[in-house]
Amino acid sequence: MKRITLYTLLLALITFACTERVDLNLDETYTRMVVDGGISNDTGSYQITLTKTADYFYNEPAPRVAGATVNLTNGTDNYLLHETEPGISGIYETDATFFGIIGETYTLDIDLNEPIDNLTTYYSSCQMMNVARLDSIQVVLETDWGPKGIWQIRVFAQEPGDETNYYMFHYYRNDTLMTDSIWKVAVSDDKYINGSYINGLAAIYINNENPWEAFNPGDKVTLKMSGITKEYYDFITQVQLSGFNIPFFTGPPANVQGNISNGGIGFFSAYSNTWGSTVVK
Repeated sequence: MKRITLYTLLLALITFACTERVDLNLDETYTRMVVDGGISNDTGSYQITLTKTADYFYNEPAPRVAGATVNLTNGTDNYLLHETEPGISGIYETDATFFGIIGETYTLDIDLNEPIDNLTTYYSSCQMMNVARLDSIQVVLETDWGPKGIWQIRVFAQEPGDETNYYMFHYYRNDTLMTDSIWKVAVSDDKYINGSYINGLAAIYINNENPWEAFNPGDKVTLKMSGITKEYYDFITQVQLSGFNIPFFTGPPANVQGNISNGGIGFFSAYSNTWGSTVVK
């Protein structure tokens, strides 16, 4: 009887603990501009997305900043970006003939028709860095890693030795972009390979246990290797690390540092690309 009474008491305590109401009172903060987008040396149409921050419990897509005037310049030429749906979308794009030039610095100027936190102008600058030209890539399944192995996309290229270089890697499977978010992008510096030949170093790792990303014989794999600034490298690294905190309930170690003026959030990037493709055997 004592044992039954003890179990009943413990069950009551557990039930009470699991059903206790907890009200979270999160303070509202001021609204800030968010800028996302970039350009490269490949010819094409590039997009810059403008949004505003929202409160934690805002259960809708981030509010778009429409009707702005967005201009891109390298100090000599000016490129006016056009809103894809004027006054609605908040997405601004270049003409399809645009391409950046390696070594030049590009400045993005934004003028709003309605202020955000009493501000109507924002700007950002980024230099388009050089990139080591890919000779080739190789796709290898390392069976010693994990139950089904790990796919590696390996790089073969001559690394320039004149300065510290920073790289970003995207990959495509059968012409579909697989690194479709900043969380999936791979970045690296040349700390241990500066000036050396990159002889098959792994740039991308893919878990063969996941059918949605694993490779099959006959798949076409394309790697885009980009030369980026240290600031963009740091931005990507900080964003990725902010999702892996120990202890688990702590916040990021510091605010992610972008390159948008007047307290804006995000990053305007300029980078150069080199490409390589192969077929999985």
